[in-house]
Amino acid sequence: MNYPWHNKDDNNTLLNNGLPVFYTKPDSTLLRNGKPFFVPNELGRVEGQAELVVRINRLGKGIPERFAHRYYDAFTVGVNFVAVDVLQRLRSSGLPWDAAVVFDQSAAIGEWVPKDQLPPVQDLHFSLDINGQRVQEGCTAQMVHSVDALVAHISRYMTLRTGDILFTGTPSPATTVAIDDHIDGTVDVMGVLHFNVK
Repeated sequence: MNYPWHNKDDNNTLLNNGLPVFYTKPDSTLLRNGKPFFVPNELGRVEGQAELVVRINRLGKGIPERFAHRYYDAFTVGVNFVAVDVLQRLRSSGLPWDAAVVFDQSAAIGEWVPKDQLPPVQDLHFSLDINGQRVQEGCTAQMVHSVDALVAHISRYMTLRTGDILFTGTPSPATTVAIDDHIDGTVDVMGVLHFNVK
């Protein structure tokens, strides 16, 4: 809920303008190095949502927002996969979302780009293409909560460690993925993410 389209009701009112909402994924969810994503048929329809991803580069707990920029050193684009049929069932039953969002390989990430090679963090453009067609694009300037605010907030509850990564929210509606799709992602027009769906 960190971009306006995902954070408004039917009256165009922000649903959450207070604290950021976040959840965690284990490292078994990571998909990297261009390896294919295998659609888990038993989970029903799966959607992918493009997100800017931040790499944490030092240990931190209770980080003040004004110092948060010292705790990350690179960015990439990632795809957060969600089993939407499972999610709807869990939500309607008031149950935790884990089965819908933390299944194996549900967090694809691209190649890291050092932050000193990119524009300022709150002026980063990123996009996602499926089979050569643009399906999502966004700019971090649209975020409800900035990257620094996210780092500071999460570090209040859990220690951030070197190598942790932070998906920062999706800017527009997610897209259903299917077998034989080819996915590409960019940060600041640099192609950093490329993989196939099997």
